[in-house]
Amino acid sequence: MNPTLPPPRATRERLIEAMLDVLPRKGYHGVGLTELLTQAQAPKGVLYHHFPGGKAELAVAAIEAVVDQLTKGLGQLMARTNDPADALAAWMEGAQRRLAGSQYERGCPLATIALESTPDDVAIRQALASGFASIRATLAAALATAGMEPTPARDMAALMVSAYEGALLQARVAGQSDSMQHTAQALLPLLRLSLQAAAHPGQTERDAP
Repeated sequence: MNPTLPPPRATRERLIEAMLDVLPRKGYHGVGLTELLTQAQAPKGVLYHHFPGGKAELAVAAIEAVVDQLTKGLGQLMARTNDPADALAAWMEGAQRRLAGSQYERGCPLATIALESTPDDVAIRQALASGFASIRATLAAALATAGMEPTPARDMAALMVSAYEGALLQARVAGQSDSMQHTAQALLPLLRLSLQAAAHPGQTERDAP
């Protein structure tokens, strides 16, 4: 009896993976449909069967896949470390390793497509806005669980995402990770101080001269 082989990946999944591969390297407007179909090993015309909206709808699906990966990964980090500061450190270290491993070719797909999107890319911008909001909400929920009040947790989550994306972008164009290391060195003490203040709300006032 022949061994059971795993089923081939569905065409839709291959198309999303192809878009995810090219987005960090070339951006949304830098890749054509022919390249996407060739990389996905998909016949011509199949794109519109799975994505009637064409390339834009495929990009939205890719954005949603990235957001799902990021939020799940963040959730796992938070659960494993039980410390948002340690989780943030691991998150940024992982991004540094992946960026360096790609020879500084692959940044965050969300940032890449966000920077080149235009007012006409309505669905893409909506998907990006929703995605960034989901990432911020995941971080804010973890910070709230660690004791921060909802508003400071929301604000700190926004700062964390902005710092992460900005540092990653700078590291990619510079071809070295100093910006990410410096950002982590500045942000982590601030986060730990904020968590400490949330856990001991009267300590800052008592310790003040």
